[in-house]
Amino acid sequence: MTFEAMTFESAPAHRVPRGACVIGAGPAGLMAAQTLAQAGVQVDVCDAMPTAGRKFLLAGKGGLNLTHGEPIEAFLDRYGARRAALEPLLRAFPPDALRAFAADLGIATFVGTSGRVFPTDLKAAPLLRAWLQRLRSQGVRFHMRQRWLGWNDAGALRFATPDGERTLAPQATVLALGGGSWSRLGSDGAWVALLQARGVPVAPLLPSNCGFDVGRTLAGPPQGGWSAHLCGRFAGHPLKPVALRFDASGFARQGEFVVTGTGIEGSLVYAASAPIRDAIAAHGEATIHLDLLPGRDGANVLRELMHPRGPRSLATHLKSRLGIGGVKAALLHELLPRELMQDAARLAQALKALPLTLVRARPLDEAISSAGGVPFEALDEGLMVRAIPGMFCAGEMLDWEAPTGGYLLTACFATGRAAGEGALRWLAQRPAAQPGDR
Repeated sequence: MTFEAMTFESAPAHRVPRGACVIGAGPAGLMAAQTLAQAGVQVDVCDAMPTAGRKFLLAGKGGLNLTHGEPIEAFLDRYGARRAALEPLLRAFPPDALRAFAADLGIATFVGTSGRVFPTDLKAAPLLRAWLQRLRSQGVRFHMRQRWLGWNDAGALRFATPDGERTLAPQATVLALGGGSWSRLGSDGAWVALLQARGVPVAPLLPSNCGFDVGRTLAGPPQGGWSAHLCGRFAGHPLKPVALRFDASGFARQGEFVVTGTGIEGSLVYAASAPIRDAIAAHGEATIHLDLLPGRDGANVLRELMHPRGPRSLATHLKSRLGIGGVKAALLHELLPRELMQDAARLAQALKALPLTLVRARPLDEAISSAGGVPFEALDEGLMVRAIPGMFCAGEMLDWEAPTGGYLLTACFATGRAAGEGALRWLAQRPAAQPGDR
């Protein structure tokens, strides 16, 4: 659809036309648009990217994890300090409602062995195509490559477009611009300065569900990081099964992660990333402990190590008696002094609690998601910005975070729905539009 069909104006808007504008075509924005359109509101969706839902599609590349099937109380606990703020929104649109939404679009889902919920074909594209078709049938108009620039002096929204700057003055606006990760897909955090200039508080955007760089290791270079040997042979190798413990926060869980060229990343690391990130910010580093043999207790490990090995090397002994080889063996040599490796009791302790010091989170743009954003305290119960009446916020640009596993997407859908409902209530209070206003 051309920009002219949207009836934007190149000059400042002097009238307030009916309808709503949603800025951001990810799950939160599309859900806000659907909520408004179903109530008969004319909705225009604007996005800086060439197509809608780009981050949503990439998130589903390895299998779209829509939500999680665990009991609702446990589900709500995944949102940590922001549980209280998100709970009413998530109870109004819980995981079962999200599955019903997908089913209504013709997308069946299933609960995997981990409790995660996926489309039966594991793909994001069919759901997105069906959803966009539904929205267009409801009259939603999409305008791509339209980057929001803020407001003009008359209070109209400004957009940079391929044809120059244009303005729009809707009665209600929903911002669903994402956080600060994966900027190449549109979530670049450029909105932060725009809102701050209007007096809206914004908590700093921080990496969440992210990897970390390791500190100095015995075998690594003096400035810190893995040795050339470990990087060259094992970067990209998964470490599994393994349990990760972070005593400072009480985190303890079994899973798997990947050794990278600079440190570690992957699902188990992401689950602990928030407290690790905060500890590094407070103290400059954070030490985690790895259980390389989560299926064995310490006494069993010690018995196996004490078993006579005869002429066999320690490496062969570890491999044959405990299955320790490859990247796990490399980590032991990277992190433990030689004399400890020869002491069965101390080695057994290390195999069950190998200390690893992390010194920095990977950059925000590499993170799966971001923490920080517009705090709920700056919004009313309908997610309207108190400092800017008629403007609502939804999705990852709000100040909350959650682990991977379907929790991120579910909250984006739920907050988008809540912002759409808040905008509907706002529009109901506005004077009726006159013919020809749009």
